[in-house]
Amino acid sequence: MGSRVAVRLILRQTVKNVSSSAFLPVKVKPINLSHLPSWCLGCRLLCSASDQTASVSSQSSQRLSPDLSLHSLSDMGFTESQAGQLFDSVSRLKGASAAKHVLSTLTVLFVLGLNPTSVQKLIDKCPELCMVKETQLQQRIQHLRKLGLVEGSLQRTVVHYPKILTVPVKSVKNVVQFLREKCQFTTQQVTEILRDSPAVVLEDLDQLEYKFQYVYFRMGIKQAEMVKCRLFRFTMEDVRCRHVFLERRGLYQTPDKKGQTTIINPKLDSILNVDQHTFIVDVAQASAEEYNVFQKLLAREWKEEELEHGSIEADRDEEEDDEGEEPDGKSGYKKKKKR
Repeated sequence: MGSRVAVRLILRQTVKNVSSSAFLPVKVKPINLSHLPSWCLGCRLLCSASDQTASVSSQSSQRLSPDLSLHSLSDMGFTESQAGQLFDSVSRLKGASAAKHVLSTLTVLFVLGLNPTSVQKLIDKCPELCMVKETQLQQRIQHLRKLGLVEGSLQRTVVHYPKILTVPVKSVKNVVQFLREKCQFTTQQVTEILRDSPAVVLEDLDQLEYKFQYVYFRMGIKQAEMVKCRLFRFTMEDVRCRHVFLERRGLYQTPDKKGQTTIINPKLDSILNVDQHTFIVDVAQASAEEYNVFQKLLAREWKEEELEHGSIEADRDEEEDDEGEEPDGKSGYKKKKKR
């Protein structure tokens, strides 16, 4: 009997020892890495850091803001390719405002009637549009409607030149007022200019005035023909270079006060709205070599005139202040007509 009790006590103690040892921390012998090459250790550390960086980058590249991601763009109707391109365009913008306003910008463009393909191309062409507040976008669109850009024309203008929606309403009003008052275009003509040459809203008013007055007084072209040939799509240098080339070849004359010339001048449309080869051969009746030499000589002339103009500009301004403003809006052209 006593032996049985002794055996039981021994078994209980053994089980107790085994159970308690199962929960003791296991001592692991540290691995000695000193025998490994240094490049192996560096490679393992580098791989570990790259994996972490790639994980963070992958997460951030899938989302610009809490509401905008590749998935949300796909839900809006963009294809996988369009969503990727749109996402990349917005990602290149600096600052948080782009990600903050992009969703509202897309909403305004969809409400305007544009489809996902047009919206994607528009944002890719002008990603800074995503930095404009929704209320500003709506005000600018509404203002363009008031200026006569009806449905269809408005959408085509915005898609062709999305920067027009980045221009404040006040700036557009200033250009419109200039075209109406200084250049005396009709309301309908101003609408056509905005529709066909929307970049005019970003042009410097002094340069715009000189271009108009050069074509009006020097070339004798009226407003209707300017609008028809889309004058404001062309730079002042393009207009002057082709006109002066024709003039020096005896193929263009400035009309007199009665609008008369001894020769028939080419139409403005045939001067500007043709490629260079057609202009040289058919209009100017010259060779490409002649025109290239002329362009170089003319550029040299302009540079010399710019230097001369800059040295006496202050004196001219003082004389004009004393004499007062020229009538009929000729002051801007007369100040520069030697150029």
